[in-house]
Amino acid sequence: MMDLKMTNSSWMSREENPSAAKSSIGCHVRLFLAIVLLLQQTTGLLLAEESPAFRVESNLKAAASKVDITPPPDTPVVGHIRPVNGIRDPLRAGILLLANEQTRAAIVTLDLINAPGEMVAAIREVVSSKTATPRENIMVAASHNHSGPGWSRETPWSRELVEKIGQAAAASVSKMRTVSIGYAEDEIDFNINRRKVINGRAVVRLNPDGPCDHRVKVLRFDDGQTLEPMAVLMHAVCHPCVFTWGDKLTPPFPNGFPKITADFPGEAQTFVEKIYGPQTNALFLQGCAGDIRPNLPGVPYRCGDEADIRWTGRSLGCAVVRAVDRSAVRENLAKRKSIYPLKVATSTIELPGKKEKVACEMQALRVGDFLFLTIPGEPMVEYGFQIEKAIADRAIPIVVGYANDSLGYICTAESHQYGGYEPNMSPLLPEAEPLILDELGRLADKVLADVFESFKPVTK
Repeated sequence: MMDLKMTNSSWMSREENPSAAKSSIGCHVRLFLAIVLLLQQTTGLLLAEESPAFRVESNLKAAASKVDITPPPDTPVVGHIRPVNGIRDPLRAGILLLANEQTRAAIVTLDLINAPGEMVAAIREVVSSKTATPRENIMVAASHNHSGPGWSRETPWSRELVEKIGQAAAASVSKMRTVSIGYAEDEIDFNINRRKVINGRAVVRLNPDGPCDHRVKVLRFDDGQTLEPMAVLMHAVCHPCVFTWGDKLTPPFPNGFPKITADFPGEAQTFVEKIYGPQTNALFLQGCAGDIRPNLPGVPYRCGDEADIRWTGRSLGCAVVRAVDRSAVRENLAKRKSIYPLKVATSTIELPGKKEKVACEMQALRVGDFLFLTIPGEPMVEYGFQIEKAIADRAIPIVVGYANDSLGYICTAESHQYGGYEPNMSPLLPEAEPLILDELGRLADKVLADVFESFKPVTK
């Protein structure tokens, strides 16, 4: 009875105090809605686990993770060595694990200027130990970002970077799911050739008539739970140097720039991840961008500003989103493969150098119909076109520069005839070009033309 009186009294006090009553009712309503929402989410997750809405049946498993690798704000940046004033956005590393019944492979992406051999070895070691992926099956690729630090084993940040990638790799193992792959292409218009021959001599100059690859190649990895991808792999061709000083014709704007940033590839990754939500990890692969840079409006080679990095990054992001969604229309979903061969071939050859022979590691990674071919430096855009022409009838080629080592500029033999910045800075002689192309062709054959292996005579 006493409890009843207290209850009645309580209600009577609320009638006398309408605001308190409204507050109480509002709390009850919000609680009810929260419970309903929780039940909906829980039910949705259970249904997704038990009966995916867009079922995937294939032999390929994958998982992806991202990790923040931003250095302290007073860390010097490379790519044009200069002081910076703080951090605009985080630098990140991404990892995509791939596996089928035969083997495992991994792609590690970095918002850094390069992937020197010592760093690659350390990353391969930790990723292999956490995922049981053979070291030689791990690709480590940098975006060539000019607004981040360089790597050195001696610095605490460099050691921490390797540890964080190991943690991301370990986290990815537990998330491995059966996936299918969607593919589409789109274009960007902010990249331009920066090499122009005038009176028989090459100079650094914006060249709208020079070769340039405007394509954006996009792979989406779907686990069948929703139409939101679990990973998006984007490939484009352009120097990430929006925030560099250039020829200093214009001052940094606004005051305080430049800052540490992942440049337009980082902006694009963030844009894509915001579109599709927290279950999607976007990873960037740089192409043959040795002579390709952003074409910023106004004064050529001026300092970029916040508007420029948003424009370039979100232009790439929009191209990626268009391609991602195009690859998931009903007709394209129906074309998804169920069998994805996963093969890797890696080799190291010696190239003729200006001072001494140069060791060059190259890699071919086949994932279904897609063939990733790596070059350990800054290849001119012509390399991508030549390689594609040679193998496009057998696979969809994706040529990745700045991967598995950092040899500097890798120029065509023809470019050496005209000199200029890139050939002058390159450690290689013109004779290196056919050796690189031949070896990449051999590696492609190794992972694509396996049908001929069965016709080899058996040796006892």
